[in-house]
Amino acid sequence: MNQTNGRSEYDFSLVIDGVCELTTEVENALFEAGCDDATFSIQYGHLYAEFSREAGSLKDAILSAIKDVRRAGVGAAVICVDESNLVTQAEIARRIRRSRQMVSQYISGQRGPGNFPPPECHLSEGAPLWTWCAVSQWLAENDIIRREESWNAEVVAAINNSLEAARQQARNPGLVKEIAKKVKAAS
Repeated sequence: MNQTNGRSEYDFSLVIDGVCELTTEVENALFEAGCDDATFSIQYGHLYAEFSREAGSLKDAILSAIKDVRRAGVGAAVICVDESNLVTQAEIARRIRRSRQMVSQYISGQRGPGNFPPPECHLSEGAPLWTWCAVSQWLAENDIIRREESWNAEVVAAINNSLEAARQQARNPGLVKEIAKKVKAAS
């Protein structure tokens, strides 16, 4: 992230569906729609866009990129920001530039103030996964990472959750409506 004139440059990637081939016409349409700050490629059957976008915040950068991709009129639908909220112990270590042993000590309470967030899935498989949002909040509260990094994790998770909810709604609106109603009634 580089900063100029109160705005910063944010690097992020979007995974995009609906474009099977990266033709000159597709590239030109994306460029003309405002995606001139992205590099495009096809990865595993999806259009992959690596952005370096100037904006007032990461949230603004990502949301404007999504808007620009949609505005290109090439049938592109953004699936997600390519940053998973589920992380392994090794991924936590990589993201905070610490050893896996140190992260293990944070988790066990041997280092740091304790109360590391518990994993949220794959508990019985011996390969637990944590949510990066919860971990980054703990890390920020304990001055291991900047608070902005934790906030950005929340932003990316919220955007990805919103994009996934829209995709599920488009695939099976009746099921989504039924489940939402039953979950609300159970609260």
